[in-house]
Amino acid sequence: MGGVSRIQWISIGLVSALFLILYFGCDTKPKDMQLAETSRANTIETTGFQTLLNEAKPKLSKTDRDMIDAYHVQMSQVETDEEKVEVLKKISSQWFSSGNQALSGHYAEEIAEMTESAESWSIAGTTYALGIQRAEEEKLRTYCQGRALKCFENAISIEPDNVDHRINQAICYVDMPPQDNPMKGIQMLLGLNKNHPDNTGVLLQLARLGMRTNQFEKAAQRLEKVIELEPNNKTGVCLLAEVYQKLENSSALEMSKRCNDLNNNS
Repeated sequence: MGGVSRIQWISIGLVSALFLILYFGCDTKPKDMQLAETSRANTIETTGFQTLLNEAKPKLSKTDRDMIDAYHVQMSQVETDEEKVEVLKKISSQWFSSGNQALSGHYAEEIAEMTESAESWSIAGTTYALGIQRAEEEKLRTYCQGRALKCFENAISIEPDNVDHRINQAICYVDMPPQDNPMKGIQMLLGLNKNHPDNTGVLLQLARLGMRTNQFEKAAQRLEKVIELEPNNKTGVCLLAEVYQKLENSSALEMSKRCNDLNNNS
């Protein structure tokens, strides 16, 4: 899924000069990058929950709109936090089924704020993260990325040893790379792989990136390690079957059969 090199400073003098330029002098970024970042910053400032809600509600089907309105009425009538959480789940689910991950994520985030659990923050973050992948408008993708990163950061603060939260955070940057550091997400995944070499979640994500960039040999190595660690990892087996086919590996047919067997038994 792609290697990455870190920025290396040539000398202490260059570091000092760069520091002075960045903090006291000129803006060294190319003009087109400045404009892109300014546009993204303006998007973040002008896009908020209420704006998204006002734009999305008229586009809903009558059935979806009536259901969401009914849930809000129900919300005004419940008394306990447990009851509120259950209604918020229904509202979030309704927005998700209508194809709006940004608003679904908002209500999932409200649940996380109430329950203060790593799991609820992770669910909210994952919902927003799907919006990064599926939203067509740049402002929606930018909004979802900002909220997803915040949610995963909260999950990490509660469960700092749970690598899944850090993987999800990295994927947010892979799906929408920063203008000034397009390799950030990949760097994060490689760092996780270095610190957790036997974590199959990290290996799978790196393998997927390798497949996306036609680095099938690297993808195969990582997937083979996944299967070595977890012989019945269905995702690993099925991805490796696909990679072996690309590489015309003699084990492609055998791996495809294992993939089918795992799918049929799941």
